[in-house]
Amino acid sequence: MTSWLPTLITATPEAGYELAVKLARVAVKMTQADPAVRDRLRADYAEDAEALIAVSHVVAVHFATVAAANGYWRGDA
Repeated sequence: MTSWLPTLITATPEAGYELAVKLARVAVKMTQADPAVRDRLRADYAEDAEALIAVSHVVAVHFATVAAANGYWRGDA
């Protein structure tokens, strides 16, 4: 079986941010496995500023993790 997350290492910060977004999306899919429910709920949060800010926070936390794993893009700071 192929892992959906073989590594946190990315070539660039932009790729790292894209990975952070993917981590957030996968977490939602794992938490709510029913695509019909996810689709139905999307309308609720799509126009909710607080929900969108919360999503940004989750992505930021994931990005911090990816950045650390990448030595802040090989500066190893």
